[in-house]
Amino acid sequence: MKSRLPLFIKKNQILAIGVLFFALASISCSVAETFNNTDPTVVPKGLGEVIEWRMTKDPSPKRVAIELSDEWRNLDAKSTHYAVWIGHATYLINNGDITILSDPIFSERASPVGWAGPERLIPPAIELEQLPTIDAVVISHNHYDHLDLPSLKALQKTNPEMVIFVPQGDKDLLDSQGLSNVSEFRWWENERVKQTEFTFTPVQHWSGRGITGRNSSLWGAWFMKAPNLSLYHAGDTGYSGDFTVTRERMGAPDVAFIPIGAYKPRWFMKNQHVNPAEAVQVALDLQVPRSFGMHWGTFILTDEAIEEPRKVLAEELRAQKLAADFFVAPTPGTILPLLKNKKQISK
Repeated sequence: MKSRLPLFIKKNQILAIGVLFFALASISCSVAETFNNTDPTVVPKGLGEVIEWRMTKDPSPKRVAIELSDEWRNLDAKSTHYAVWIGHATYLINNGDITILSDPIFSERASPVGWAGPERLIPPAIELEQLPTIDAVVISHNHYDHLDLPSLKALQKTNPEMVIFVPQGDKDLLDSQGLSNVSEFRWWENERVKQTEFTFTPVQHWSGRGITGRNSSLWGAWFMKAPNLSLYHAGDTGYSGDFTVTRERMGAPDVAFIPIGAYKPRWFMKNQHVNPAEAVQVALDLQVPRSFGMHWGTFILTDEAIEEPRKVLAEELRAQKLAADFFVAPTPGTILPLLKNKKQISK
């Protein structure tokens, strides 16, 4: 007779795999170039702290699927100056010049394997096959929930001319997977696609994809400046002075995409993930008139309840007497006009 393991044992095995995966991503034996934050004292948590968090953490938050919108279906080939939150840090962006995709992940899990690791709570608001032609992909850093190789391969198969911009240290990985048109960037380096200038700017985070390579590639945000629209995608970040420096060097963007989730427990996550109050401060530091949230509601990565980031963001805006549209946590799939007080326009 075939024996069955109790459910709690299976759950513990899954938890152990998760702890091991996180730990391996935090250990380095690499002799490659390594990178630091602008404040070099801010470093990733060590294995002991990872174990402490996993041993003392609250139960994982209840799996909840946030609502989706199919408003994006109203877009057509002539639509411009819009953004659509697809999920996590993935935004479809048209800036009136080109079409951009940020940190694309369409896979079921944010993981190097298909049988373990964080699993999606919601499907992508737009499936990969339903996307318009993509001119450029920007990657903020190489964690699996931001640099998803299967998604990049599928995208380039249908968009062979698409360029991929990655942080310094990640090009070899993409080259090894047969991806082309890849360029890598250090902070403040830039490149132009048509009339849009992409500049890679500093944020506070870290990198790593396995046993080796901790901080052997860079991390950052993307400032995307077109003739009539400047956009900022913050990637993944803790709060720091980097945003004020970016505004001083690049000017204030018109619209920013800023993470609001994956922030508990604070003793563990503070240096690497902003909470909603800090996300609002990021927007204030940038002096950006409008911001949209991301990095919540798609994967369970940390301990806060799934819908908490959106609720806390609204509370923070009220507490600071800021307009509700100063910083919005959009519904995935909603069309977000990028020209203030205008709908997306046609060429």
